[in-house]
Amino acid sequence: MIDIDKQEAEEGKVISIFAYLGILFLIPLLAGKDNKFAQFHANQGLVLCLASFAMWIVYSILNLLFSPFGILGGILSMIIGLVYLVASLGILALMIIGIINVVNLEAKPLPVLGSITLIKSY
Repeated sequence: MIDIDKQEAEEGKVISIFAYLGILFLIPLLAGKDNKFAQFHANQGLVLCLASFAMWIVYSILNLLFSPFGILGGILSMIIGLVYLVASLGILALMIIGIINVVNLEAKPLPVLGSITLIKSY
């Protein structure tokens, strides 16, 4: 958890919620440039968005690779689809955790992905 003033957190609360809604992480990133709370959550949202996109890319490539293999390919595609579904639910859970952190005015890193820092302005 990073140390952030409660007043600053309160000021960045509304825009920070957008950080966990996919590409909308750009709103706190651009609108809250001087707000450490907003920047922290923009970073968390960016990491989450990139993880989601990377998962989709891997899922798509694996489906393309296995599709020509008939029934075996179909079974493998179903297994890959189930893994992708579970991973997507994990991303959704992280989004909800992030929004709860914003509402509670906390700057806690998300489980698993939260230690990754791509935006170093906080």
